[in-house]
Amino acid sequence: MKKLLLATTAMAMMTGAAHAAGHAEDVKIGVVLGFTGPLESITPAMGAGAEMAMAEVTASGALLGGATVTSVRGDSTCIDAGAATSAAERLVTSDGVNAIMGADCSGVTGAILQNVARPNGVVMISPSATSPGLSSADDDGLFFRTAPSDARQGVIITNILQDRGYNEVALTYTNNDYGKGLADAFQAAFEAAGGTVTISAAHEDGKADYSAEVGALASAGGEVLVVAGYVDQGGSGVIRSALDTGAFDTFYVPDGMVGAKLNENFGAEMNGSFGAYPGTDSPGAAKFVELAAEAGFDGTGAFSPESYDAAALIMLAMQAAGSSASADFKDHVFDVANAPGVEIFPGELQKGLELLAAGTDIDYVGASAVELIGPGESAGNYQEIEFADGVYSTIGFR
Repeated sequence: MKKLLLATTAMAMMTGAAHAAGHAEDVKIGVVLGFTGPLESITPAMGAGAEMAMAEVTASGALLGGATVTSVRGDSTCIDAGAATSAAERLVTSDGVNAIMGADCSGVTGAILQNVARPNGVVMISPSATSPGLSSADDDGLFFRTAPSDARQGVIITNILQDRGYNEVALTYTNNDYGKGLADAFQAAFEAAGGTVTISAAHEDGKADYSAEVGALASAGGEVLVVAGYVDQGGSGVIRSALDTGAFDTFYVPDGMVGAKLNENFGAEMNGSFGAYPGTDSPGAAKFVELAAEAGFDGTGAFSPESYDAAALIMLAMQAAGSSASADFKDHVFDVANAPGVEIFPGELQKGLELLAAGTDIDYVGASAVELIGPGESAGNYQEIEFADGVYSTIGFR
């Protein structure tokens, strides 16, 4: 089937080649991320990752007969579904974007999917929305994510904790789709493996004082406090209160908590704590970090590689379809993301585009070892981190 689609696409691309050469298209991709809000320290590198892929493709001149690719940013806020929907609606109806790279947080991603993407038939590829609920969302074949579901992250957290000998933990989570989804997935996996969650308690973002929440967590007890929150919001507030009161001194931090801001907020106070966020030790990951450094941003940041990959998949799928219209290229995302085909890594987008134009299969590996599974999401690779000497560093991969 993949061969047939590519052959058909190649014919369509040749038919339109003369027109494309004389009138190169301006492809617009919306970059919808929480540039303000509880992930605002992480999203700059995410946006830069996506836009680096766009710049690479534009410079190649290989997309759809020489199309340029323009980024149009929108602020999801991460937490305000109304604001996120309005931002995405503007990108689609006023700016005329061909696709959306985003959104970031799960709740706003779901809102944009149902209120903007589906009604307008626009493809979305999120680099970081991880709620398990998105796996079964009605999406008309328009929604994908280069991040894994938190159903997978729950198993990873369980494995890391138990490998370290911890079998009794307290759990706090930000009170939204992301936090609740991750908390439920982790608790189910941990208890199935014989562990005990002494308490699972929500916390609200935006509070100045988390002493009441920490008091309840401390009363329940636990060897480790798992904080499924946001580094720029309540998650850090809970950790600060726990450290100040002596309630806990060892923390597990999942993906929403991992960022340079964590080092700035706590330094050596986090020594001995640990966590994980999506990432691989693949050749593509190393190449992406190198390219990011040349472009002037930190490629090791959470979800920055996945953002590059999300944008790359959009453009490669367009090339496979011979069209920048979501209705045409949505059925080609799986084709370019998975085997069989010539493997394509960061910095090789021109190669991938040229192979597709020639009717050759590609397998986009990218910066995060992309492999899409049934619901259109990453199968899931994680890098384990540990805090020592006041900073966290990667100590292994899972």
